[in-house]
Amino acid sequence: MKSKRNSTALPGNRASDVGFAVAQPAHEASPAGQPGWGAERRDAEARGGRKTCILIVEDEPAMVAGLRDNFEFEGYDVISADNGVTGLERALTDDPDLVVLDVMMPRMSGLDVCKQLKAKRPALPIIMLTARGQEVDKVVGLELGADDYVTKPFSIRELMARVKAVLRRVSPQGIPEVYRFSDVEVNIRGNQVLRAGAPIELSAKEFALLAYFISHPAETLSRDRLLDEVWGYENYPNTRTVDTHIVHLRQKLELNPEEPRLILTVHGSGYKFVG
Repeated sequence: MKSKRNSTALPGNRASDVGFAVAQPAHEASPAGQPGWGAERRDAEARGGRKTCILIVEDEPAMVAGLRDNFEFEGYDVISADNGVTGLERALTDDPDLVVLDVMMPRMSGLDVCKQLKAKRPALPIIMLTARGQEVDKVVGLELGADDYVTKPFSIRELMARVKAVLRRVSPQGIPEVYRFSDVEVNIRGNQVLRAGAPIELSAKEFALLAYFISHPAETLSRDRLLDEVWGYENYPNTRTVDTHIVHLRQKLELNPEEPRLILTVHGSGYKFVG
């Protein structure tokens, strides 16, 4: 049986009601008392459309209750799973828009869930929750394709900010759900790429990089910008990481990778997508 880990600081009365250690500065009010909080909810209600759905994979009921209250207040739909196996199943069948995934889970670890989920739905964003001192888990999680991580204990403000940032990164505005260029078809929502009608396997980061290029057509993008926007964490590898992923994309998408026509190198500046 897993021992109780570090309590997570969540603002608001509900968090303390369910047993969280509320450790915010005295000047921080609850979410309901903050201007702008709940904007996601109001926007969703005004649009009358589908709300963004968050899947919480966490086995501590108090943590789930606190996160659920705060996410629902912000206007998100929330589903949850209390073990890794169920979390993976719900991620694949219930079509969430983002997964908040604890590393230490029963039946299947969060790292294994992340690995399998990114292999099957590479564009689905994942934010890992790690306990203080689990530096190795953070690195491994990012290498497996996790989009970000939050270390316990954390404030709800930090988690909300990271959730919104990740959703902005992986859901670029103004591009169609299905995008076609050359003999390639990219289904952004379905996380699928076809070339001449045949499926092409892309890693999580390759898909995210391609989606970012599609959302910024004919724009010269520096390596540093791509690292910041696609990899999205501060301690990223060197810029050769971008070059390696570009090579892989060209090999999979270009008719002649040695003479690319879709992803062009802008010498001294970066890359440009002209598909």
